[in-house]
Amino acid sequence: MEPLLKVENIKKTYGKSSAAYTALENISFDIHEGEFVGIMGPSGAGKSTLLNMLATIDSPTEGKIYMRDVSIHDMKGADLTDFRRDNLGFIFQDYNLLDSLTVKENILLPLAIAKMPAKEIDISVNRIAKVFGIEDLLAKYPYQISGGQKQRTAAARALVTEPALILADEPTGALDSKSATDLLESLSELNENNQSTIMLVTHDAYAASFCRRIIFIKDGTLSKEIHRRGQTRKAFFQEIIDVLATIGGEVDDVI
Repeated sequence: MEPLLKVENIKKTYGKSSAAYTALENISFDIHEGEFVGIMGPSGAGKSTLLNMLATIDSPTEGKIYMRDVSIHDMKGADLTDFRRDNLGFIFQDYNLLDSLTVKENILLPLAIAKMPAKEIDISVNRIAKVFGIEDLLAKYPYQISGGQKQRTAAARALVTEPALILADEPTGALDSKSATDLLESLSELNENNQSTIMLVTHDAYAASFCRRIIFIKDGTLSKEIHRRGQTRKAFFQEIIDVLATIGGEVDDVI
């Protein structure tokens, strides 16, 4: 089966000549539909640089990134805008909710932009709100809900369009342990029940233990890859900690 995402020999260099700095070099991997993949590594390893290129915010100096056999960095203007809208969902550490809109209005915003009929919008919003357990919050405004509820609202907004690939950048970084667990369990259920494809960038071993596969980056290159397979999440958590200890990554001691 062809991969959903193919990253081929990516290199990213900033600056020129003697001042040049290589953030990523010779990065190659595939992500197939229905995978839940984590990207981990020490601070400065290149995780954010890689995420920015997958999100089409930045372009590689060398190499190619394909989604469904389309080279995403060869697209320009309206084609690129349409590609992002139709294929990518973003969950960030900052919620980026609009305070003047209700929870429901924040979630439906991408559907309204895509000019989906009102009846279909209601069905989609109610369905995704149920997944994240925020059905009772739809009429509230962001200032009336907790940080964990805001992040679940932001996640619902990212997933309401049913994107091909969900990119999550430290989505639990600003949450308490219970709110983080609620969000991660919701993402895990989406992955298992809906075959949603998720790539989670994190430094947190606890968050990463919800993934099915972890790709480790160190000093801008691929360092190691591990798979959960039949392990319990607790056993996978310990394996992640062991790998991070060998490559110098940060760990979180909550489980």
